[in-house]
Order: sequence, then structure tokens, then C-alpha cells
Amino acid sequence: MKVAKFGGSSVASATQLKKVGSIIKNDPNRKFIVVSAPGKRYKEDFKITDVLIKLGSDYLNQKPYEEHVNTIIERFTEIIDGLELSSNIINDIKHTMQTALTSESVKNGKMDAIKAIGEDSLAKILSEYLNSIGIKARYINPQDAGIIVSNEPGNAQILPESFAKIYSLRELNEEVLVIPGFFGYTEYGELMTFSRGGSDITGSIVAAGVQASLYENFTDVDSVFTVNPTIVDNPKEISTLTYKEMRELSYAGFSVFHDEALIPAFKGKIPVCIKNTNNPDSPGTMIVSEKTHNEKCVVGIASDNGFCSLYVSKYLMNREIGFGRKLFQILEDEGISFEHAPSGIDDMSVIIRESKLTSEKENNILKRVKEELHPDLVTIHRDLAMIMIVGEGLMRTIGVAQRATSAITAADVNIEMINQGSSEVSMMFGINAGGIDRAIQELYKVFFE
Repeated sequence: MKVAKFGGSSVASATQLKKVGSIIKNDPNRKFIVVSAPGKRYKEDFKITDVLIKLGSDYLNQKPYEEHVNTIIERFTEIIDGLELSSNIINDIKHTMQTALTSESVKNGKMDAIKAIGEDSLAKILSEYLNSIGIKARYINPQDAGIIVSNEPGNAQILPESFAKIYSLRELNEEVLVIPGFFGYTEYGELMTFSRGGSDITGSIVAAGVQASLYENFTDVDSVFTVNPTIVDNPKEISTLTYKEMRELSYAGFSVFHDEALIPAFKGKIPVCIKNTNNPDSPGTMIVSEKTHNEKCVVGIASDNGFCSLYVSKYLMNREIGFGRKLFQILEDEGISFEHAPSGIDDMSVIIRESKLTSEKENNILKRVKEELHPDLVTIHRDLAMIMIVGEGLMRTIGVAQRATSAITAADVNIEMINQGSSEVSMMFGINAGGIDRAIQELYKVFFE
């Protein structure tokens, strides 16, 4: 049995959903289908989830919200009409939306219930469409599927007891089961969403739960590329990746896959294939546990901006017991998680996502670090970008760091920091965000041309 997940671009319109129907029909082993909410039909278009977030925000802040409701209904009506389905589905979507907005039973997780409408509605539409083209299919609510999650609105985590319940779905093998992604239910029946892009997580959870032979993640590219194709023209494709490599690439800006999504599949040892809805015959990129040792050491170069660095310097810092703990405690008190923490004997840098560091939090952190840790110097440097060179066995390969630093130097970009730590899979370089494209282009020449 295969689990196939279709992303936002794959379900953005009736035309795309017809392609999805053909893909499912062409392989009877695709028994479990997980869907996202409709994404963009073209570059300037909107994603349904974005409109739902605006709807929820305006409703909760007692602002006019009817325009958002109309936009959502119009989009789903267009899809339903294009698939020649009954208008009864629209009435069901309207009812679901009204319940999420006004029901007293939906209190703590009201925003989550609103955000989940996109995936839930699309799953109902697709199941109806599959039946209309002769495929016996059924919509399955995540609660009925056994997707039990923690009580963390907007950041739910799957609970271990879910997998045994999900396994029982195998008994329904006479039908194709269509499951909305992005959300599950707590033990007490409250709807909770995963973090944004969490439909990938649902697909991976279902694949692990039913012990699928393959988890196919359908998107709008033929494969994972060695670098971002908006930075380098026609970059090479990657045919095979390990789970560790893909997780590093996903975290560091590869938007093909949610960076948490592979964990359930990895633990369940389920192979994953990234494929293109618009070109389903392309082999795609396989994600596996291990690769043969004769494959290239560096498989990809990922990049992302929007970082800042908290730099703390103090003479004899290395002799001061508890210094690092106290610094991280200050960050924890402000509700800030860190990404990297390269350090020396007298100084320490903590890399943070800029979006998490508001001006108020920045002032609080600087004030507390000065008062509690008495550093010689403390600064925050914004506008940083991170470049990750990714590949299994980096530490076993001579000269990777030298080639990388030479390439960045050739791009006339200054390296702000380097961090490899204990990772055998990635090497991180921090640079000023303005030089990211030049650095990536030079690195691509060195490692792939």
C-alpha cells in the first residue's frame, strides 16, 4: 500500500485535481491520500490558508470578516463547478465554517479550527470527485483516522498511541481513503493543527501508521534540486537523499518538504519519493535510510535569510560555570528558541530567527545579559543569512571546508561565522544576507560543475 500526499499547488484548481484523480487511478496501490488546502494557481494568487488566517484574526478581533468568507466560498465553488460535482458540498463547507466561527464548543483552539477548513473541505471535494470518476473513495476525518495529537494550538505533536489506531485503516482496503492534512485531535476531541505546512507531517504520520511500502509526496517540481533554482539556472537534480540530508535541506530553506515531516517516516523506515503532479512519470527524488558510499559527498546547498546573531564576549568565559545555561535561560524566559550556538573560550554567538526577536524582546535580552552576566561586550547583528552545505560523510571527506570558503571568498562575500559542530551531514556558514545569491552561485560551480 502507498500513501500519496498532494500539496497546495497540486490541488489549487479543478484542472489540477483532475490530474490528481488520474494519478490515483493509474496506481491501485495508492490507497491513502492526504491533501493540503488549495494553494496558488499562479504567482500572484492567494493560498486558501492565508485567507482563513485573516478570517480568524478579524473574527476574533471583532472586525468585519464577511469578505474573507465570500473569497473562500467563491474559490471552492469554482473548484466544485469545474469538477461538475453537487453543490451540496458547498453547503457542507459553509456549515463547517459557521460552526468553527460561532460554536461555543470550539473555544481554546478556535483559530486552529478555522485554519483547518481548507484541508478538510478539499478532502471532501476530492473524495466526491474520485467517486464520480469510478474510484471507490471515502473521506476520513483525522479523528476517525486515529490522528491523536498534543494540546498545543498551532504546533501540535503526534502522540505515540496514534500509530496503532492508524494501522487499523488497512482493514478498509476496498476503498481509497482521503484524509485532510495539517490537523489532528486531542484525546479530549479538540482540533489542533500542526505547524504551518503540516500536511506533509500528516502524510508521513499516515505512512508510518499503516506501514506503507512507499510515501509519495506530490508537489510541483520533478525532484529536489542541488540548489534553489531561482538562484542558479537549471541546477542538477538529486536522485537519492538520506533522511538526514533531506531534513537538513528542509530546515535550511528547501521548501519542497516541511522540516519536521520526515520524522515519522524515518522512525517507521518508510521510503519517501518526491514527485511532480504535473509530470507524474518522472522518477522524482527518493529519500532512503542509507546510500552507497560511492555517491557524491555534497548533495545540496541550502540557504535561508531572516536570521540574527546575539554575540556575547567575556574574558575567561570558559571558566565561569553556568554561563551558557544562564544565557539560554534568559532566551527561554523571553520565549525564544535558538538555531545554532557556535562558541569560543571568551565568546559565544547564538543564532536566532529574526521573526522571533521583536524590538521589545531585544531590549529585554540586552538589558538582562548586561545586568546578570556582566559581559565585556554584547551586541545583536541582524540581516544574516545561513548557507548549509549538506551531505552524508562531510567529516570523512578532505577539503570540503576549504573549497567552500574559497568559493564564498571568490563571490566577494565575507563569512561572519562557520559552524559544523558534531554534525556529519551539514556545514553552516553565516553571511550578510545581501551576498547570498553570489555565494550560492560560486558554491554551485565548485561542487556541481
